[in-house]
Amino acid sequence: MAPLAFRPLLRSSIRARYSYICPHCRHYASASTPSAPPLLLRIRSDLKTAMQQKDKTRLAVVRALLADVTNAAKTSSPIQTDMQLLSLLRKRVAAAQTAKAEFAGAGRQDLVEQEEQQAKVLEEYAGGVETLGADSVRDAVQRVVDEGKAALAAGAKAANKGDVLKKLLGAGGSLEGKNVERSEVARIVKQIMGQTPCDSLEAAQTARSHQPSTPDA
Repeated sequence: MAPLAFRPLLRSSIRARYSYICPHCRHYASASTPSAPPLLLRIRSDLKTAMQQKDKTRLAVVRALLADVTNAAKTSSPIQTDMQLLSLLRKRVAAAQTAKAEFAGAGRQDLVEQEEQQAKVLEEYAGGVETLGADSVRDAVQRVVDEGKAALAAGAKAANKGDVLKKLLGAGGSLEGKNVERSEVARIVKQIMGQTPCDSLEAAQTARSHQPSTPDA
């Protein structure tokens, strides 16, 4: 048993050992960037917590996510919003599902369970991002499409799907800065514009232009 005089030092040493974070991980855990999205701040905080609690599954997930964020920061498309993080999370969930199927085929149940556990952590983080509902997105898209039809009736050039997306997501757009996925907005734009009269007219004209000519009787 350690002498009484050394017990405080021993306890201090034990606390320091379990709360130690390596310099590389300390960089990940830093939350000093004022523009960091809320979910990234949470993930950074969870790094230290997972280390202290010896949560190997969460620790592996968090380290991988933070490594992805760090790598993205060195490119022209750094991760700066929760929606970008959500996209990253969904890619990792899909990768985990693929790996799970491969491990199941190889009879590696231990690795199947590992992928399942990591996927649960990823989905937990993904569920923390509140996105704009599909109905709200649809209403915003419909307004822009209706404005385009009114402008077309007044003699303006017909807007294409890219124009509509730009008006929605670009500077001053009704969805600018909102928690929406561009792919989902694009899907709804395509769906709504596919129902517009001008698209139907254009399709009919195209179809007629490809019809074979009928010989005179």
